[in-house]
Amino acid sequence: MKKSSAAPSLFTRWAAKMLATVLATLLTGALLSGCGYNQFQAKDEATKAAWGEVVNQYQRRADLIPNLVNVVKGYATHERETLEAVTRARAAATSFQITPEVLNNPEAFQKFQQVQGELSSALSRLMAVSEAYPNLKADTQFRDLQSQLEGTENRITVARQRYIAAVQDYNVLARSFPTNLTAKMFGYAPKPSFTVENERSISTAPKVDFGK
Repeated sequence: MKKSSAAPSLFTRWAAKMLATVLATLLTGALLSGCGYNQFQAKDEATKAAWGEVVNQYQRRADLIPNLVNVVKGYATHERETLEAVTRARAAATSFQITPEVLNNPEAFQKFQQVQGELSSALSRLMAVSEAYPNLKADTQFRDLQSQLEGTENRITVARQRYIAAVQDYNVLARSFPTNLTAKMFGYAPKPSFTVENERSISTAPKVDFGK
């Protein structure tokens, strides 16, 4: 009586398919790793994380402004125009929609810089005006807000610098050969970053180190 060879034959075909699948997966992984795909994944996530910290610090600053304006208003009743300018600038900055597309859209990124820069300028004018009111500078709440704002501005600077470094690292990969071919294949375009002019304005505004 002959033994059936159907079961071994089916097992052999299944084993061959599994081996082919594993080999194809390993080959694909090696190719993607070799062409920089995995690096793009890691560096793209790094830029998103750095950007998230930039947004968090700008939001922290925006959250301080209403209380700051209210305190100043109590002493500097004649500075209505300056106070309104700060309020308008804050409204523009907080109404700007922060979406993932901002990181890949130079126009949207420039708009983000613009609204934040306008808020920085408005805050600088407010702080300059505050110098003329000794009672305001002596107010405990104002001094506490001043300290918080100063710390937040420092954190904004650090967060922006880290984002610039992350984008630079990513963009070098996106523009270098042969990883630029992978970038084109999978849509990893170079990302916009903060401009030199904008960095210069950020590094000097707003001035909150007064009352010493």
